[in-house]
Amino acid sequence: MARMATAGSAATEPVVVLGGSSQDRFSWLRYERQILSHTSLLTLELPGYGDADPLPVEHGMDFLADTVRHAVDTLSLGPVNVFGACFGASIGLRYAQRHPHRIARLMLGGTAEEISPEYTASAKRWRRMVDDGLLDDLARDMVEQFMAPPDRGPVRRRAAVARLMGQRFAQLTERELAMDITHHERLLTHPWSLPEPAVTAPVLVFTGEHDTITPPLVGRRVAQGLRARFTTIKESDHLVQIERDTDLADLMARFFTDQPLETLSYLNPVERFQRPVTGLRR
Repeated sequence: MARMATAGSAATEPVVVLGGSSQDRFSWLRYERQILSHTSLLTLELPGYGDADPLPVEHGMDFLADTVRHAVDTLSLGPVNVFGACFGASIGLRYAQRHPHRIARLMLGGTAEEISPEYTASAKRWRRMVDDGLLDDLARDMVEQFMAPPDRGPVRRRAAVARLMGQRFAQLTERELAMDITHHERLLTHPWSLPEPAVTAPVLVFTGEHDTITPPLVGRRVAQGLRARFTTIKESDHLVQIERDTDLADLMARFFTDQPLETLSYLNPVERFQRPVTGLRR
């Protein structure tokens, strides 16, 4: 399922948003105002998300990337800018690798090369909590895991976001909860990212400076492998899209329209990992 918000004019290719495991096509409404001043915005509910059909765990990121391609082709969008956050970053990267002629730019947030042992332990613990009916404990645990501890540093709107996420996890329906757990198990069953084939489109990798799920060091390694740019957003953690939504929307608009990023007050320094020079004659 999809939500297509159409701009009056286009300064760049349409933007396709691929959110995290608990997000649906309405989770990014607050981003439309800033993005639509530049181009159209497509938010997808892929199989296993929102009101779309559940997706068995044996289907991995290749399958989901191909469903993105199907949506883009069905809507006759041509090449698109792709934004992927968390679970959506894995799908977005695979889309860029499998369909290089259908992507203009790629922006990845809260991503990694592989699943960490800590996340693996959390995902298995969440499954046990669901099986035991400990849903209140599950909601508290998920908030603690996705948000940085208070001693890590300042996070914008920390208390409000913690309450919001606690309510969101606690109010999951049985169907939503089952799909959420399947997403976590999908990440344990299939590789988060593959080093090949190389991505030819421009790439920006970012995360919150206090992210503990996909820490900056991990994101930087992803950017190095992709020969991409890398930065962190100040006063945020893994939930940067909620904590600093206005700034993240601004970053999206600037990257997808090829504007400079180096002097933005909400960013830490932007690092650039160059692609190797090939084909030079002596």
